[in-house]
Amino acid sequence: MWGGRFAEGPSAIMREINASIPFDKALWRQDIAGSKAHVAMLAAQKIVSIDDADIIIDGLDRIAAEYERDGVPEDWSLEDIHMTVESRLAELVGAAAGRLHTARSRNDQVATDFRLWVRDAMDQADAGLAELQRALVTRAGEHAESIMPGYTHLQTAQPVTLGHHLMAYYEMARRDRSRFADARARLNQCPLGSAALAGTGFPIDRDATAAALGFDQPTANSLDSVSDRDFALDYLMAAAQCSLHLSRLAEEMILWASQPFGFIRLPDALSTGSSIMPQKKNPDAAELVRGHSGRIIGCLTSLMITMKGLPLAYSKDMQDDKPPVFEAASLLALSIAAMTGMVADSTFHTARMRQAAELGYATATDLADWLVRQADIPFREAHHITGAAVRLAESRGIALDALSLADLQAIDSRIDERVFAALSVEASVAARASHGGTAPVRVREQVAAARIALGMET
Repeated sequence: MWGGRFAEGPSAIMREINASIPFDKALWRQDIAGSKAHVAMLAAQKIVSIDDADIIIDGLDRIAAEYERDGVPEDWSLEDIHMTVESRLAELVGAAAGRLHTARSRNDQVATDFRLWVRDAMDQADAGLAELQRALVTRAGEHAESIMPGYTHLQTAQPVTLGHHLMAYYEMARRDRSRFADARARLNQCPLGSAALAGTGFPIDRDATAAALGFDQPTANSLDSVSDRDFALDYLMAAAQCSLHLSRLAEEMILWASQPFGFIRLPDALSTGSSIMPQKKNPDAAELVRGHSGRIIGCLTSLMITMKGLPLAYSKDMQDDKPPVFEAASLLALSIAAMTGMVADSTFHTARMRQAAELGYATATDLADWLVRQADIPFREAHHITGAAVRLAESRGIALDALSLADLQAIDSRIDERVFAALSVEASVAARASHGGTAPVRVREQVAAARIALGMET
């Protein structure tokens, strides 16, 4: 390709360090689509003949069929997917293939191909997250009234509903989808036609190639066009944040499936056994989702460091932009699918959850709130009175609502029999009816709104 400048070919070491075909062959669909759009534009602008363009497009279609059937061959002497396609095109159609690279460079070519690939990855992540949301919403609707302990510091705090807990992850996924959507909107400008770094002297139509490839418009600056990898970093940032949410959900399901909790039975299809302990059912899929999060964050860090301090325009360092993005996309897709399956197919042990919610004096705040509402006691004083009641119940090893009225009145005479209506876990969750609260009525409202947003209602 560039042998005219050099008396000798590259060494074996140079061929190996320079070749990107082992990983950038993943871009073959995008590369062929970009080439077809480019040559069609060249013909429309009378830069190449219509006959040559037709020959080239037919050859590119034949190459696509070959790659779909047999995969992409790896010839390291051809370096990358771009030259691999162009070399095969020359074999198929002859001299006309040499006109394809008119008014473009591999710099704007790879920037375009990579944007197309990342855009597809964003769309796939969005579709996967929508499925996860549907699973969360479905299970939340089933469990709008199922009571479980809510935690802070992993200590029993207040009763909540399982539906409310699941809808918290729906909200996280909603934000994740918005991040991918925002990143996609910024990405959707076409670098093709920027050539190596300065644009081209040919009378090309960049608007035409941008429209043909589904971009909103061409990029504005040729230097920025070929050196920008913000779109890949945007994707990785969104993927890393999404993986953190998936990891949190995975961790909770790991805890819930353990014997001390006993809140959930994970599906057999997403669990494994032990080679020595026959009783074991290990939450390996959830643990791997938790682990994948670290790897995805590592991919983000890797590309950020690669791009740090690079001068304009293209530098060969940027060849290393694709492996971390490809790895992160694969890990994220697996993680989303695994968590969707776990949410959809797990069995929730609601009786055990309710029992746990009654432990740990989870309705202590309800006693304090009752003292404020019914006895007109300042909250800080009510907090002190409630603490004394919890201490008494704890010393006897009984639940808060198992204390007698006499016990409670011995702590504060302003307490009367109405207090017991506020101390059940059902009363506690029902009372949290503020906007965004855990009350079943609020959960059902949120589920209904989510079903409409997801297109689950006809």
